[in-house]
Amino acid sequence: MNWSEFFSMGGYALYVWSSFGLMALLLIANLVWTLQRKSIVTEKLKRLLKSREKRI
Repeated sequence: MNWSEFFSMGGYALYVWSSFGLMALLLIANLVWTLQRKSIVTEKLKRLLKSREKRI
């Protein structure tokens, strides 16, 4: 087996590689969304703690 046969995937290369690409894109998007959401929640919690400390 050579590399061109491997990358052609027996005629199913378009389906296989687009599936891999889409899955990689979704995993990266999920990671980015989670990290952004974490920073938003962290900032909200910091503001909440500051406001509660001022009341005491």
